[in-house]
Amino acid sequence: MKFDRWTRRATLLLATLTVLLSGCTSYVTTQVTAFSDWSGNDATRTYAFTRAADQQNNLELTTYERVVGNELATHAFRQVDLAQARYLVGLSYGIRSDMVTVAQPVYYNPWPAPYWGRSFDPWGPWGPWGPYPTAYVNQSYPIFTHLLGVRITERAGGKEVYNVTARNSDEESSLVRAMPYLARSALADFPLGNGAVHTVKIPVGKNGGISNEVAATGAGSAAAPATASGAKVVQ
Repeated sequence: MKFDRWTRRATLLLATLTVLLSGCTSYVTTQVTAFSDWSGNDATRTYAFTRAADQQNNLELTTYERVVGNELATHAFRQVDLAQARYLVGLSYGIRSDMVTVAQPVYYNPWPAPYWGRSFDPWGPWGPWGPYPTAYVNQSYPIFTHLLGVRITERAGGKEVYNVTARNSDEESSLVRAMPYLARSALADFPLGNGAVHTVKIPVGKNGGISNEVAATGAGSAAAPATASGAKVVQ
């Protein structure tokens, strides 16, 4: 009879976890900060990327420009030759690694055999809801902070009209994989007001961040618009 009672408890726990996990979606959460003096319109949104002298043959930067170019295209920007561009777009980016320490629970089992078989029973005397206190141990994990900055200036006079930064942190050690989420977040709800700070959540997966494998767009042609959706802005 005791076995039947434990079985019912385990079944109830598994059913509850199944319901909870089935409705869960993983998100990449990015903080976005913008400074703006934007007054352009759709007819004047022609641009060219600008680079420092030592970045002219930088393949990594070329990859990130394509990702950002896809996002700019969703806001009616059109990439053209430098001499024809109304705006210049410059990118800055980086990644930093840190270690974080998290307290993990360790459940104490004071009971000798044959009770060891119940060590995963959350209602047992050594479970998280049992009478014995939970112990904790500290565990350290690497965490990576990814950064993307997009700066838009007027080509004719050099006036800065838009400057936005996007920053997120997780266990992803690759900036290339994080870049689609950074680009989407940085340009979500463009143009933001001056001094705006908000959080953007994008679902992880093929319907979340935009693929890094995008077709190159030559000067004079518009970048292909992004088709992914699902970004949520959290003020």
